[in-house]
Amino acid sequence: MFEYEMHQMRAAELVRRADHQRLVGEARKSRATARRSARDEAEGPVSTPLRKIRFMRAA
Repeated sequence: MFEYEMHQMRAAELVRRADHQRLVGEARKSRATARRSARDEAEGPVSTPLRKIRFMRAA
């Protein structure tokens, strides 16, 4: 009987871990999607970056 109870506890713990990992994965996906959509909606740079001005092309 003791082995059966240990097995039930272990199975319940594995289910809890799987649920937690699934939720973490969903949160990561939603944050990545939000970042991607925010990047697409951004207006872009207002001024020219300094590195383009600082280093001119050689003739």
